[in-house]
Amino acid sequence: MHRFFPIIAWLGNYKKKFFFNDLFAGLTVGVILIPQGMAYAMIAGLPPVYGLYASLLPVLSYVFLGTSRQIAIGPVAMDSLLVAASLGTLAISGIENYIAMVIVLTLLVGAIQFTLGIFKMGFLVNYLSRPVISGFTSAAALIIIFSQLKHLLGVKIVGSSVFHQLIINAFEKIGDTNLYDFLIGLIGIVILVLFKKINKKIPAILIVVVLGIVSVYYLKLENYGVKLVGSVPSGLPSFKIPEIDMQLLSDLWPMALAIAMVGYLEAISIGKALEEKTGVETIEPNQELVALGTSNIIGSFFQAYPVTASFSRSAINGDAGAKTNLAALFSVLMVVVTLLYLTPIFYYLPNAVLASIIMVSVFKLIDLSYAKQLWFHRKDEFFVLFVTFLATLFIGIKEGILIGVLISLLLMVYRTSNPHFAVLGQIKDTDYFKNINRFENDVVLQEDLLIVRFDAQLYFANTSYFKKELFKYIDAKGPALKGVILNAEAINYIDSTAANMLKKVILELQERKINFYIAGAIGPTRDIIFTSGIIDLVQRENLFVKTNAAVAYFNNPEITEGLGIKIAHQNKTYGN
Repeated sequence: MHRFFPIIAWLGNYKKKFFFNDLFAGLTVGVILIPQGMAYAMIAGLPPVYGLYASLLPVLSYVFLGTSRQIAIGPVAMDSLLVAASLGTLAISGIENYIAMVIVLTLLVGAIQFTLGIFKMGFLVNYLSRPVISGFTSAAALIIIFSQLKHLLGVKIVGSSVFHQLIINAFEKIGDTNLYDFLIGLIGIVILVLFKKINKKIPAILIVVVLGIVSVYYLKLENYGVKLVGSVPSGLPSFKIPEIDMQLLSDLWPMALAIAMVGYLEAISIGKALEEKTGVETIEPNQELVALGTSNIIGSFFQAYPVTASFSRSAINGDAGAKTNLAALFSVLMVVVTLLYLTPIFYYLPNAVLASIIMVSVFKLIDLSYAKQLWFHRKDEFFVLFVTFLATLFIGIKEGILIGVLISLLLMVYRTSNPHFAVLGQIKDTDYFKNINRFENDVVLQEDLLIVRFDAQLYFANTSYFKKELFKYIDAKGPALKGVILNAEAINYIDSTAANMLKKVILELQERKINFYIAGAIGPTRDIIFTSGIIDLVQRENLFVKTNAAVAYFNNPEITEGLGIKIAHQNKTYGN
């Protein structure tokens, strides 16, 4: 029970002094969650009230199932944009049909996350590397910001999931700008940015919302064409089974997978960052998938759209002193009170205010410092980031993720197929053997001995590279060469293709009257050396724990290593 319901573990040790911390943090986050949820629903192409629906049962579910004590679950800008992008390519008529499809998408996202969690597949998120995520989120942030120009300018602008089309569409309508909408939005942005610099604890979002509502109500700004949120349905969402269609599932599952993975990555990265601050580690990755999946599945039956952890609200939750997931319960209670009694107030909320909240909230997702760091130190990863950024910006949201992942995987394959290959030499007056290119003036080399180190697993993609590099250095040594030592410390696996290649290499060296030795092989690699038949060609006496032992044996075959020999020969096959 503790495994599936982590709340049992911490609730039994709950301290009274935690209550007021959780209460204050929960109410603080709730104040931000209500307007943010409404704003993010607009990004997803939904009526604002659906942001409140997504802030109820999904958040409550995470209280019972989540393992992080401080992350704040609910609607977020990234998932909202992905929802809009995934449905934007489908021919959907009417808001009712659009909402129905969003709910099905939510169910599918939850099912994918839950399934991955049950089968402990959380490691798949590792294929979304940080350069890919950074490039994607930076581009998505720009798309989100410019998608809000229609609300900031108070004009109807045709939406798009690509940046250049958004700019073109906005430029065509800029002459129709409503100055009142523009001023309201601009003032909102200034207040949010200014208060953030003065003191992050000031509830700037709440202040902007209140000022916007009061201004419209008392100055009758709706008479000047200011666009308002309008009627927000009161009451809690009703239970409704999503209408599932197999054709619709086949259309939605690729984007559902992207939303599921990106949402999970957001939750894990935010949770880990908060854990570093508190020093308390509670996150269990696969259980987080189960928790997020369950939250989205339950939410889909109560008219919610996909949720995950929010960067801004999680930071506020942590800064406000939240100790446990109970803080989220108080946020949910605020949303309940709002839906039951306060929705009429939001009738006068200008869309431009929500646009200003969105723009300021997502601007921080544009990470220039990380891109700058990669440019100076890791240009290959900068290339991945930059291509992902451009693809997301100018081709499409889902295409950007796919292209980024593919390039990242290609880079990984390239690195492993062309890994570091070093020739080692003995450091003067020591037993250390280091790369001769790094210690050129401090190493001692033997004309009749070549020592090499291969810094990767040996598998089908790099066998040709290994053989080419090895014989390049063998040929450079010339006829004086009598022995080759392979330092295998960094080789953690040898597949069947590489094993066959090694056997051919050893046979060819034997024909040249050159002995072959292996030093430093770890346990799993030694097992493969024995099971693959490599040991039959190398011979057990040519297997060593350390490079210096192999060198000593090469120079004087009468020397034995004692315990070192025993360890070098230890393997599962021979029962040693």
